[in-house]
Amino acid sequence: MKTMYREITDGIQVDVEPAFVPERSDPERNYFFFDYKISIKNIGQTTAQLINRHWVITDGNGKVEHVRGPGVVGEQPTLEPGQEFEYISHCPLSTPTGNMRGIYGMQTPDGKNFEVKIPLFFLRDLRSLH
Repeated sequence: MKTMYREITDGIQVDVEPAFVPERSDPERNYFFFDYKISIKNIGQTTAQLINRHWVITDGNGKVEHVRGPGVVGEQPTLEPGQEFEYISHCPLSTPTGNMRGIYGMQTPDGKNFEVKIPLFFLRDLRSLH
C-alpha cells in the first residue's frame, strides 16, 4: 500500500511517495532506510527553476535535523508550464518511524524568488510497529 502526499504552492505541485527499503535496513543496529520519490510539476503559467532545498527531518524520538543545499540530486531543473521533474532520494533513520517536510527555493526568469512547500510525509517500517 503506497501513500502519496501532495502540496501545491504558487502553481508548483509537489508529490511525494515514501517507501521503506528492508534490504538496505538493519533494525538490529537501529538502521532504517527509506526511499522517497518526488515529482515536481509546474501547473502554473510561469517558468520556474528549482534553486535550493531545505529539509526538516524528524526521527521517531523527536530528534530534528535540517539539511540545506543547492538543487536536488545534483540538478537545478527549470520547469516550463506543464513540465514535470521526478527524482528518487533516500533517508536513513535510527528509528523505524519519522517524518520529513521542507521547502524548495524557486526562481522565475525575471529573478523573483519564491518558496514551494514540500508536504509533510511519514517514514514507517510497518514490520517493526506490530
